[in-house]
Amino acid sequence: MNIPGVELTELKQIPLEKGDVFHFLKSNETSYKGFGEVYFSFINKGSSKGWKKHTRMTLNLVVPKGEVKFDLCDLREGQENFKSKVSITIGPANYKRLTVPPGVAVLFSGIGEGSIICNLADIMHDPDEAIVVSQTDIDT
Repeated sequence: MNIPGVELTELKQIPLEKGDVFHFLKSNETSYKGFGEVYFSFINKGSSKGWKKHTRMTLNLVVPKGEVKFDLCDLREGQENFKSKVSITIGPANYKRLTVPPGVAVLFSGIGEGSIICNLADIMHDPDEAIVVSQTDIDT
């Protein structure tokens, strides 16, 4: 991963006759920065949401249903990898947790039908700490 602080963690899926179990995050893992809130975001196939940069929030994202492409851009000025970009697609067939630190902008796009993203954030939602970023800021 060429963006410092961004982690992609392999997660267990346990197939069970009555319904599978998908692991998410344990409090003793390095990705766990505390608990603020958990929320689900639904994304329609062919739709995109973002670019958004959090100034204080660490995101821990999993996609237990569907498939979602995440585009990331490091907007932390002064970082060696400033403006570095990476794309990651996750879902049940490639089940991983994507950890995104503050200062890294995220755009996500629905690839699969009925995609659901779950985010375990380290702080509660604060509308003043998230910044909508323009495509121009990403490209220049």
